[in-house]
Amino acid sequence: MKILVTGAAGFIGANFVYYELAKYPDDEIVGFDALTYAGNLETLDAALKCPRFRFVKADITDRAAVEALFEKEKFDIAVNFAAESHVDRSIEDPGVFLRTNILGAQTLMDAARKAGTPRYHQVSTDEVYGDLPIGRPDLLFTEATPIHTSSPYSASKASADLLVQAYIRTFGLPATISRCSNNYGPYQFPEKLIPLMIANCLADKPLPVYGEGLNVRDWLYVDDHCKAIDLVARTGKVGEVYNIGGHNEMKNIDIVKLILDYLGKPESLITYVTDRKGHDMRYAIDPAKITAELGWAPETMFADGIKLTIDWYLANKTWWERIVSGEYQRYYEKMYGGR
Repeated sequence: MKILVTGAAGFIGANFVYYELAKYPDDEIVGFDALTYAGNLETLDAALKCPRFRFVKADITDRAAVEALFEKEKFDIAVNFAAESHVDRSIEDPGVFLRTNILGAQTLMDAARKAGTPRYHQVSTDEVYGDLPIGRPDLLFTEATPIHTSSPYSASKASADLLVQAYIRTFGLPATISRCSNNYGPYQFPEKLIPLMIANCLADKPLPVYGEGLNVRDWLYVDDHCKAIDLVARTGKVGEVYNIGGHNEMKNIDIVKLILDYLGKPESLITYVTDRKGHDMRYAIDPAKITAELGWAPETMFADGIKLTIDWYLANKTWWERIVSGEYQRYYEKMYGGR
């Protein structure tokens, strides 16, 4: 099979490329990425040495480039990871999120329709559901939970989901959607909570925690997510939405303290900063549907996954140190310097 992976130089996209190359020795993968601030071609160094992988630098909103690629390659599956994904950045500049996350998805689907691509998969997020109350652990997001967005980021992803569903019904696009909880693991851009705390901890810099750090997230190890995406994209029922969750709910502050403890650093490094606007309090996904229909279940408990993640960042300092030394550092100061 030949598979298109958009956003291939990003965190989850790159991990998915490596998963597919390892699992399917006869498949070809085409990675597609605009290499904006969070796209790092170094992440794909090992993949670029594989003859079954090739990379295309382009923007998913570039209709001519996208349609030409679909027509030339005749993909069996197209998986769209490409997205602007950081909530803080969406608050600073909503426009780029609408352009990439909505219009980019439309461009890809139009190209898939035109080329007759057998399967299109849209990677979405649990943030489209809004949030859940802290004191109700019995409440979980299901595929039937109404969409109720809180940020320009989540609104853009929800809009893309609705557009996919419209293309399925109106045009018969053979598409699926998955909505995942917070991912963590190797190659995550250092603006996200876990890699940011690891990097700052190792440098003995303050660890900025929003509010009191009581926000709860359901954490999913990226390899588990890749396995789920693979199943849905290949065998999921066309037209369906699948929730992918880790059954690993954690408060942000508890994660920060766990990282400090693992690295032998003092809790005095924690610095509480002004909370994010519209900050969702709790996410929690019920993955019962994907388990019942496709046999998937999360395999990595957080206690194991966080150790694997910290160890990876310790072993790959060159990768993330190059990132935090450039443009990201200026952005970091803009977001946290005045708090």
